[in-house]
Amino acid sequence: MNNLSAPHGVESASANPHTTSADPVAPSYSDILAAAARIAPLAHATPVLRSRAIDELAGCELHFKCENLQRGGAFKFRGASNAVFSLSDEEVARGIVTQSSGNHGGAIALAARLRGATATVVAPHNTPQVKLAAIRAYGAQIVHCEPDQASRDATTAQVLAQTGGVLVHPFNDPRVIAGQGTATLELLASAPTLDAVIAPVSGGGLLSGTAIAAHGHNPAIEVYGAEPEGARDAHDSLREGRRITGRKPDTICDGLRAELGTLTFPILRSHLRDILLVDDPQVIAAMRLIWERMKLVVEPSGAVPLAVVLANRERFANRRVGLIVSGGNVDLDLIAQWFARA
Repeated sequence: MNNLSAPHGVESASANPHTTSADPVAPSYSDILAAAARIAPLAHATPVLRSRAIDELAGCELHFKCENLQRGGAFKFRGASNAVFSLSDEEVARGIVTQSSGNHGGAIALAARLRGATATVVAPHNTPQVKLAAIRAYGAQIVHCEPDQASRDATTAQVLAQTGGVLVHPFNDPRVIAGQGTATLELLASAPTLDAVIAPVSGGGLLSGTAIAAHGHNPAIEVYGAEPEGARDAHDSLREGRRITGRKPDTICDGLRAELGTLTFPILRSHLRDILLVDDPQVIAAMRLIWERMKLVVEPSGAVPLAVVLANRERFANRRVGLIVSGGNVDLDLIAQWFARA
């Protein structure tokens, strides 16, 4: 794969030809700092862990930012809590609506409960049961839809029209992106001299926040996206210079099946070194390695960054690399089936 050559810095949404006039402006590094202060009483400061055994296998120095240990079991609580606690009391009274394949829905449900708001989550019918159970446990209502993005968007629009609620989009929202970037602030506070940071990419909210935070800390840090082959729309979108939409993803990584948003696409074009691809067996092998060597419960989406490093040893050889382990919400009934495929 060739490098994505683009200058550092974020283009405003209104100035970028790949967005519309209705798009919000991308968050800045200062917005991420403000988000960190806002969510400090709410979110966990998750640990950054090391494994000498995995370093030896990878041929580089790895720093695992363990968002699987975040509230709700995923990084999503950062963006959700920043967005929900940014709302006015009037907005909160209207109720909160979102769409999610699981983790963001649970995070919004929890943040809404903490803020005293109602929440409705539009979720694909194939969302893992463990994630649906979490959404219900936090008190949110679930409305099911088809897995494709068009169905998610159409159902969300219907719910908004029926309820009059306030939308907190899972990735195409500057408040959410800023909140997600706080994970990288913490990572770089623990490991300030990293050469590269890798995060999974789905709709691009986590990766956008990661990139803005990393380059606010040090513009020379290389930022990579990690994506499964069966949901490679972000990789192909950046290659072709346009958002690719309407595909049907086919991957074990249920958290990485969305497509880039109109806000996240230009951010990633400005910041990324590359998006690297791995197949599902590589993801499962990486997930198993983390489980066995680090004793951490990680879901497939959270193992994609390690899978990318192991598949690209020459690129990362002898470098210091930060990995955003995005979540750990696993359907335990599927573990034996997954590991048998590795």
